[in-house]
Amino acid sequence: MPTSDRFVRNPGQLKDLARRIAAKSLSPVDLVQGCLNRISEVDGQVLAWAHVDGERALAEARECEKEAQAGVLRGPLHGIPVGLKDNIDAEGLPTRCNSQSRPKAPNAGADAEIVAAMRSAGAIVLGKVQTTEFAFFDPPATRNPHNLGHTPGGSSSGSGAAVASGTVPLALGTQTFASVNRPAAYCGISAFKPSTRSLSTVGVTPLAPYSDTVGFFGWTVEDSTTLYEAVSPFYMRGKASGTPDKPRVVMIDDPLIGDASPEALKTCHTMHESFRPECTVEKRQSPVPMERLSGLLHEIQLFELSHIHRGLLDLPADFVGQRLRGAIVEGSAFSEEQYRRNRAELDGLRDDFYSTFGDVSGFFWPAAPGPAPHGIGSTGEPRYVAPWTALGGPIVTMPATISATGLPLGCILAGRPGSDAFVSRLARRLATTWEEASRD
Repeated sequence: MPTSDRFVRNPGQLKDLARRIAAKSLSPVDLVQGCLNRISEVDGQVLAWAHVDGERALAEARECEKEAQAGVLRGPLHGIPVGLKDNIDAEGLPTRCNSQSRPKAPNAGADAEIVAAMRSAGAIVLGKVQTTEFAFFDPPATRNPHNLGHTPGGSSSGSGAAVASGTVPLALGTQTFASVNRPAAYCGISAFKPSTRSLSTVGVTPLAPYSDTVGFFGWTVEDSTTLYEAVSPFYMRGKASGTPDKPRVVMIDDPLIGDASPEALKTCHTMHESFRPECTVEKRQSPVPMERLSGLLHEIQLFELSHIHRGLLDLPADFVGQRLRGAIVEGSAFSEEQYRRNRAELDGLRDDFYSTFGDVSGFFWPAAPGPAPHGIGSTGEPRYVAPWTALGGPIVTMPATISATGLPLGCILAGRPGSDAFVSRLARRLATTWEEASRD
């Protein structure tokens, strides 16, 4: 299927939408209705949405409009619609995880903690967006808005496609391996994955708790990071104080990225060099094998998901995707002793990595070997993001350019665990620098 601008649209920037709502020049009702109209226009082909809760979203928008007209705002997300990955509970909506094992899942009786935080900040839940089955690798039917013949990535397939197709300005996803940053890169938008386990996952269907992490999608780096800041715990805010005026951002080299396309590598090198006005840029070899980080995280994930989802093996074969079923069987072969050894080794490699780089502020890297591959039978290559998930720090997907094939290319900026506030602000500065350089 050909690339078409029809399916890609900027849904609006968070700060601009929030400012206009506060100034009473934008009605939350009009904003939500515009999203619903856009869903009707394009989602029959993009297939990003699993369940649209239009009536309730409009009712909530009317309440938000009354409050805004009276000068009362619930928080920084007042009246802003958000899509939720369908492994995240929202009161009154089913959580089906794109699985035939949950065809009649009851409506959730309560919001996940992250959804409660978003509603408290004023957000309006527009509905649920598609996921791979239980956030593993069996893909949904969702298409990449830039070219419907290509994958949007996964497992947060619907989150990336919903924002990129202009049907909602913000979305939540989850990342256990590469499930937030990769789909954002493939869809040409931004996403922010916070430090692993820094946010509550109560109310999120688990895949592998060791690294299950909620992530945030928006059209730009400012959108995704600002959304995170709006709902992050108070103790994670304001930790950017004391950071250097001229931070060091290192582009890491490692054999793992040896299969990256020349175009993807050139794009990341060019983007990295553009940061010189804002930071010191360096290129360094990884002190630990990135493929080993990825492999350890994968084995830990298999062990945990095999215990959590073992009951799925008792269901008829067509109720469970083949990739998930195979992973449950494979993970069952790992012993508790091996699982603990893997965790201990990963802790050691993480210490070795960060101790090598001293006062380095951020790490730069391609988000994937190239643009989204053709077909929707696979969600693409997770190996490039996975080592950074294993290292445990925040990761920002930074949209870079459109490739020669008409599909987006993206890079990632990663930081040390706990540096979320600093990395989100640094990413915004660097994104602006890249935009200015690209216009020259």
